[in-house]
Amino acid sequence: MSDIGDTHVKVHFRMQVDEDGWPPVSVENLWAVDLGDGTVHLDNTPWFVRGVASGDIVKVEADDEGLRWAGETVRASGNCTIRLIVLRDGGSAAARQTVLDSFHRFGTTGEGIEQFRMVALDVPPTADLPRIRRLLEHGEAEEWWHWEEGCVTAAWTATDSDQGASGESPGI
Repeated sequence: MSDIGDTHVKVHFRMQVDEDGWPPVSVENLWAVDLGDGTVHLDNTPWFVRGVASGDIVKVEADDEGLRWAGETVRASGNCTIRLIVLRDGGSAAARQTVLDSFHRFGTTGEGIEQFRMVALDVPPTADLPRIRRLLEHGEAEEWWHWEEGCVTAAWTATDSDQGASGESPGI
């Protein structure tokens, strides 16, 4: 995320909490740049919201209190949102940072959060998608983490058929 400035606003996303209580919030707030035309440019990788990624342009509507509520995505950025719950070393800060560093070498950015032992990755279309997918699957097989797709593109989905293409171990 870039530096928060005067043009940044909080955008609220309503969430559906499942029978297991996940996600642990009914509303997630993301930073965005107000484009002045009833839309915002998301400038935050979502922890829980599905179907949006950093860089997306989203329609917003203000309520009576001035809170901006997210509507439909007007233009997708082409970025993917991938989330991990880090199991290795109990999801410690060092383990989360190792995960971030491991994926960063393939072109991602992201951040970790202690409360849920999570890492949220922003995966731009220029990132090495097949290697990211292989590392995600390898780490899950090794029980380093569980992962989910928060928002994906057709290019990301196509990497599913590329499994085992390199034969290399993507270990961290």
